[in-house]
Amino acid sequence: MPKPFNLAGRSATALLLLSTLTGCNMVVMSPSGDIAAQQRDLIVVSTVLMLLIIVPVIFLTLFFAWRYRQSNMAAKYDPEWHHSTGLEVIIWSAPLAIIIALGAITWVSTHKLDPYRPLDRLDAERPVTEEMKPITVEVVALDWKWLFFYPEYGIATVNEMAAPVDVPINFKITASSVMNSFYVPALAGMIYAMPGMQTKLHAVINKAGEHEGLSSNYSGDGFSHMRFKFHGLDQAGFDQWVAKVKQNGTMLNRDAYLKLEKPSIKEPVRYFASVDNGLFEAVLNMCVREGQMCMKEMMHIDMMGGAGVESHENRAKLEHDNRHAGGATEASAPAATFPETGNPAKSEEPAEGVKEEQPAPAAEPMNHDMHKTH
Repeated sequence: MPKPFNLAGRSATALLLLSTLTGCNMVVMSPSGDIAAQQRDLIVVSTVLMLLIIVPVIFLTLFFAWRYRQSNMAAKYDPEWHHSTGLEVIIWSAPLAIIIALGAITWVSTHKLDPYRPLDRLDAERPVTEEMKPITVEVVALDWKWLFFYPEYGIATVNEMAAPVDVPINFKITASSVMNSFYVPALAGMIYAMPGMQTKLHAVINKAGEHEGLSSNYSGDGFSHMRFKFHGLDQAGFDQWVAKVKQNGTMLNRDAYLKLEKPSIKEPVRYFASVDNGLFEAVLNMCVREGQMCMKEMMHIDMMGGAGVESHENRAKLEHDNRHAGGATEASAPAATFPETGNPAKSEEPAEGVKEEQPAPAAEPMNHDMHKTH
């Protein structure tokens, strides 16, 4: 018989475990946005369908182990039994039906929940109408912080964003250097942020509140602190938030962006009351610094068949990631290869700092005398 002390200790441990589990943040299973709610429903339906075959298999395994145990002499013993058509039909038809159902649900959900597809509803009861004007948010994943542009309001923020409740949100997402993943669990699923590319996400927040956003793709030293606050506000609250950003913010021009782009950890919330025209497009095309060639210009050159032998002049314009250059300017930045010749391609002039290759001396006859071998 267990001692009262041991029984009390086990009970306390069980209660502590239950209290810990009840304190878990189950935001994925209780989201505040319609897209995340549909994804939650997809998880639940898929799990239930799979349990339809898993639970009976577990039950029958335990039942047969007990029913046909060695000590049960009343169980029927038929060593010649080898086939049952009815049993085969049940065994194969049930998993096949579940696989067909899962395949149909996956096909429909893949198209319906495509992040690039504009929203057709605010929730299960309210469709999106033509009178509902969406809000656009341009997202840049920096090292290691988030930058949000609001082009319709001319503002930008760092590590904080807001959106009005029941208003469709059109996200345009990119990155400055390395790949990240934009994720607000209460709002919608994750979507990659990649340099030189733009991904899209359409979502809506249906409940007011403060939610956490994060990067769900490892991206270096400050990854664990690459988080931001997402505020779901009513229209009046959102207007006040925009006014606060304009009142307390500074100017975000290209020079300010280049300073902000440098790697930093635990960056505080920042507001920018005005933004240079075309700054997000410059970030997307990787040509914020003066003299850089934009991606769209490079793609146009490639489309026209290339720039020919003159393209060596574009090398300096194509240097984008100089985070580890130690503060070197573009003029003094190290070349892609060393030493830098400074001569045109296929030039017959010797490279500066490189000695001309001398002809190799004639090989001496091989000496097989082991006593003279060093």
